[in-house]
Amino acid sequence: MQAETKKPLYGNWVSNKLIRKFVFLFFLFGISNVVLWVFVLGWLALKIILALLAVLCLACIAYFCRAKWLFSMEGGGIQNKVLDLLISYIDWDGHGRVLDIGCGSGALTIKIAKKYPEANITGIDYWGSEWDYNKKQCNENARIESVDGRTEFQQASASKLPFADGTFDLVVSNLTFHEVKDSKSKLDVVKEALRVVKPGGRFVFQDLFLIKQYYGMPDELTAAVGAMGAKDVFFVDTNKASFIPRALKLPFMIGTLGLIHGVNAVKE
Repeated sequence: MQAETKKPLYGNWVSNKLIRKFVFLFFLFGISNVVLWVFVLGWLALKIILALLAVLCLACIAYFCRAKWLFSMEGGGIQNKVLDLLISYIDWDGHGRVLDIGCGSGALTIKIAKKYPEANITGIDYWGSEWDYNKKQCNENARIESVDGRTEFQQASASKLPFADGTFDLVVSNLTFHEVKDSKSKLDVVKEALRVVKPGGRFVFQDLFLIKQYYGMPDELTAAVGAMGAKDVFFVDTNKASFIPRALKLPFMIGTLGLIHGVNAVKE
């Protein structure tokens, strides 16, 4: 009997830890409310508040389980489609070095390695405790996908990349900049990403760029990126992609998704 081929594990943008938090809160509020009804007379207002909080947590559990299914390959495959959307904006000959900032489980890194067989791709991530990703998982996924000879993964913060200026021919990032906690300004994280792009090299960044308090208006964002030394900078409102269902277009999901791409200006 032929052994079953092992499949890569890319995880999900809705983490199990997030869902478990709401499950814990649901039981906390629910059990507390039951105890009050059984052992305490009065306190009706508190009992109602606890009941409402329990119902709210139950609604959050239902929503995030639904979102997790939509993102998954078994469900809507939205997670995979969003990565393909980013890749569709890469205008590059495929020769040289690539950096994927915030590689997570290695999904985007590996997709690029498979599309550009002459490229060498580095994926960096902080792999914080709130996510279900790690370096070992990335290496294993790359091995399963037969690109481990051209990919490498290392732990680093997007706010301080461990690379010299102009190291990479192409730099990409997906849904990472807004998560960086050790930088006061998200625009500083964008600037750091541009620092490691070679003069004449290309970048494609997709993030929650429509969050105004982080990035301003789209024209302000493109102007800011241009002032950092980039040229031919374009903004794409990628949250309007037809494959993204309405349930995922909420502001705390990917309803503020946007993409910027361009070229690092050639230094004189």
